[in-house]
Amino acid sequence: MTKPLRKDARRNRDLLIEAARGLYAARGLDVALEEIAKTAGVSIGTLYNHFPQRADLVNAVFADRTETVAKLAEHALSLDDPWIGLTSFVERVCELQAADRGYNELASTRPPQAEDLERGYELMTRIVERAQESGALREDFTLEDMAFVTWGIARTVEATATVRPEVWRRHLALLFDGMRAPAANPLPEPPLEPAELARIMGGCG
Repeated sequence: MTKPLRKDARRNRDLLIEAARGLYAARGLDVALEEIAKTAGVSIGTLYNHFPQRADLVNAVFADRTETVAKLAEHALSLDDPWIGLTSFVERVCELQAADRGYNELASTRPPQAEDLERGYELMTRIVERAQESGALREDFTLEDMAFVTWGIARTVEATATVRPEVWRRHLALLFDGMRAPAANPLPEPPLEPAELARIMGGCG
């Protein structure tokens, strides 16, 4: 059983997460840990006491996003039109990426099924299956293919942020058209297996 943090230790942890959240959103995930500690008003030693690895801090900062995505998925499944459910879900997730540079970078280095949250994986699988059952989504689209959508939008957001910050929506609309069943042509390669996607994401990270 994990021992509860003392009040001052919990406060320092919260300050570090809040400082990192703001810096990551504005500048991405490469912000120096020393700067995060300074912004939080604590020593670098205190930061390492709470977060021995950089990944520990990143995971703490974005822990709430996993639940947010799950809630977006639940809303998508509540919509009558399965295609609108799929596209609205993907668009909302992309809006999260566009609003936060750190999360945008994370989205291109972490599998879209969020392996640490089984419920999220199941919900997103159902969103895809439901759109296929309705005849709107091409039958050969897999949840692993969602990674290509995530990567593509992440890079578009990164490349266009200072010139046309909303142009990623055009890119996404083009991708949606390619996902429609009536537009489907045979694909030249089979879909990625889940294990292959995990290996690719591991290399990206």
